[in-house]
Amino acid sequence: MVETHVFAQDNLDTSKINTNKLPKHIAIIMDGNGRWAKQKGLLRAIGHENGTKSVRQTVEASAKIGIENLTLYAFSTENWNRPKLEVDTLMKLLVSALKKEIKTLQDNNIKLNAIGKLSNLPKKVFTELNEVIERTKDNSRMTLTLALSYGSREELLNTIKEISDKVKNNIISSENIDESIINEHLYTQNLPDVDLLIRTSGEQRISNFLLWQIAYAELYFTKVLWPDFTQQHLCDAIIEYQNRERRFGKTSEQIS
Repeated sequence: MVETHVFAQDNLDTSKINTNKLPKHIAIIMDGNGRWAKQKGLLRAIGHENGTKSVRQTVEASAKIGIENLTLYAFSTENWNRPKLEVDTLMKLLVSALKKEIKTLQDNNIKLNAIGKLSNLPKKVFTELNEVIERTKDNSRMTLTLALSYGSREELLNTIKEISDKVKNNIISSENIDESIINEHLYTQNLPDVDLLIRTSGEQRISNFLLWQIAYAELYFTKVLWPDFTQQHLCDAIIEYQNRERRFGKTSEQIS
């Protein structure tokens, strides 16, 4: 019998979280690795390395709490414009993390998913990513999605082009195009809309991330830099989310 790895226990306080009101999909803009390193007089690469520890903690906490879908903004289309050394470091860290965490994903029934223009990734990264996705495809406890070489405007442009081609070839009628048709052509076609969007480091912008999918998401901004983001910070964000009234255009009286 294979021994199942159990997530390390800590002092995580989940007592204030209502498990009946959990967000079905949390998305996180993991910001602040570079500033964290700069504040400590370290190379940016060290900041990215420490950021991977926060990724693991966040995945662990999400699974323990019962979150069904977690999407992490790992690398944007704009990030390709960063210095080559930094991009190469990020890609090496990604391969290393995928190899290192495959057992944890498997043992804890977590499915790995990826969205973005994945063909732009280096061959080694693309191969390793697809191997982990294939090996975890039947896991069902939680879906962990990495947004890699991802840009929401590019995603929407691709969606429009695909639907336009299908209309041109009489596969879809323009009169039948609705939100569900658009959802079916997005990278996130198998994921529910985002309920809670978290951004670290104090920045208060969306940065071309899941623009369609966050239409009714609750936005949560924290000044904590990503390498310092802990499991308790995640819990605090969820508690804040649960204390908000989500009306979806209705009045308070209508939803009470």
